[in-house]
Order: sequence, then structure tokens, then C-alpha cells
Amino acid sequence: MKKQLLAVIELGGYPNFTPLYESLGYEVTMANSVRNAIRAIKKSAPQVVVAEFNFQSDFRDRTSSLESLLSTIQWLDTCEVIVFYETEYEHQLEKLTAQYPINTLLPFPIEETDLQKAVELLV
Repeated sequence: MKKQLLAVIELGGYPNFTPLYESLGYEVTMANSVRNAIRAIKKSAPQVVVAEFNFQSDFRDRTSSLESLLSTIQWLDTCEVIVFYETEYEHQLEKLTAQYPINTLLPFPIEETDLQKAVELLV
């Protein structure tokens, strides 16, 4: 059975990395919102989640919807997380990394070779 990878693409603006993930032996599920991603996590319990950190200053009690996703993931026995982020919001992302385990942080623009190395080091 193939390992499961969930790619959460809310904003995008970067290449589709599905062929890369598949070449590394993953069956890929895509989600275009955190709500859909949480449903997918509950259904398939992926070994790897790749998501974006999109800082949302209008949230009163959290920094982004990624926080909800990470909260759900923490209940899985084994799930590794890769997060893409804008460097201008790195200080906001630090609040999440202090609270939730994130295996790899990759700043935009995402270099495919960096992503490949990060995925290869997981699980």
C-alpha cells in the first residue's frame, strides 16, 4: 500500500508538485481548503501533509487556518508536516512552530529540489 500525502493548496501560485510526490512513492490527495483537508485527514490519516501558511490578520484568536489543520494533525500517530510560507510572515509563523510540530518550513518561491529533499527525509 502506498504512503498517503495530503497537499493543501488554498492560494497556490506555484507549480503542481503532484508528479514529484508520486515519483517519491506517495498517493496524493489534494484539498483546496482547510475544511476539506480536515475531512481528508479524518478519512485517510496521511503520513505527510504539505500546506501553506497564509497569515490572516482578521482572525481574532489565531494566525491562520493552518492552525486548525495542525490541531487536527496532532491527534494522528504519525504525520509529518511541510509548510510553505512567505518570508514577510515568518514572525507570525513562529507562533505556530512554538505550539505545533512542523517538520520542514520552505519559503516561497518553492524550489522543487528543496521540496524533494524535504519529502525524502520524512517518514
